[in-house]
Amino acid sequence: MAVQEMVYGFFIPSVTLIGIGASKQIPEKIKALGGSKPLVVTDKGITGCGLTKQITDLLDAAGMKYEVYDETIPNPTDNNVHAGVEVYKKKKCDSLISLGGGSSHDCGKGIGLVVANGGKIHDFEGVDKSTKPMPPYLAVNTTAGTASEMTRFCIITDTSRKVKMAIVDWRVTPGIAIDDPMLMVGMPPALTAATGMDALTHAVEAYVSTIANPMTDACAQKSMELIAKYLRKAVANGKDIEAREGMCFAQYLAGMAFNNASLGHVHAMAHQLGGFYDLPHGECNAILLPHVERANMNAKLERFVDMAKFLGENVEGMSVRAAAEKCLDAIKQLSTDVGIPAGLIELGKRYGKNVKKEDIAIMTGNAQKDACGFTNPRCLKDADVAAIYEAAL
Repeated sequence: MAVQEMVYGFFIPSVTLIGIGASKQIPEKIKALGGSKPLVVTDKGITGCGLTKQITDLLDAAGMKYEVYDETIPNPTDNNVHAGVEVYKKKKCDSLISLGGGSSHDCGKGIGLVVANGGKIHDFEGVDKSTKPMPPYLAVNTTAGTASEMTRFCIITDTSRKVKMAIVDWRVTPGIAIDDPMLMVGMPPALTAATGMDALTHAVEAYVSTIANPMTDACAQKSMELIAKYLRKAVANGKDIEAREGMCFAQYLAGMAFNNASLGHVHAMAHQLGGFYDLPHGECNAILLPHVERANMNAKLERFVDMAKFLGENVEGMSVRAAAEKCLDAIKQLSTDVGIPAGLIELGKRYGKNVKKEDIAIMTGNAQKDACGFTNPRCLKDADVAAIYEAAL
């Protein structure tokens, strides 16, 4: 905790519904927020697997008008947002429902920001740049990882700069968040693994953040314990509803932690890999996590001992240094067990991207400007960040 004047904030949706069947309450909840014709923001994958229809059927049954914008792409862009704004205005919508994982929620938040405040999404890069409240906004989650359905974070790719803009604004926090594990049973193992490791990264970075506090610590601890217990099971058998529900709570708790303690250099660096190469965020985080935390460990050694215990490691009788090392071992073992690629080059090949050492310098410069790095426990110089990227290749 702080040893100087410091005021801690705590941001979460006004209402959150977690559990089997929670999605059935979407129509009544969007009405309660004041919406009568929502724009449903999602992606083609969600539409293709039938989840969009599942939600619009509920709206139809309630006699509610709506429009669907399912053009969101992974790592949503400024173009995505502005196209969604045009649909919102043209179809005279008055509220938003985002359906999916982080990409859909981030796109929905971006649409709401521009609809309410005018201008372009680029105007809101940074912290609390908006001046007007979002339209009524309900977020329905279909993955267990990003926690974007409950956070004040919105990550949008600036296509001209090939940079992910970090928008942190309390006004983009959804009014209502819904996490129904039944919407997650069809999520494939690779996506389950990636989103689960994203949640772990949120919990770890929040726990070692320079603005961590007892509330965020409690959330991060329980999140890590649940991830250690349930992620492997959810990846092995997506129909294991206990594991799916466990991961719902784990990722939400991690969201509560980082939404208020913020993040660190794992995210600052992963954002550049997403913006530069369009690589999936969760897997980028998973690969970078042990490398960044090794660099951070001396700044928060006792906290790494705590995290080793949260992740199920027996550190009885070990020195503080040896016990802290067990945290990194546990992270790497979990990552291996759920099938995360060993390095960034291998990850790039999986998605047809050429990750090159020559690009490290520009990504390092951009990472050092990312707002997520401001609460990293160790002040990393350019050379440190570049060395981490190189080690993670």
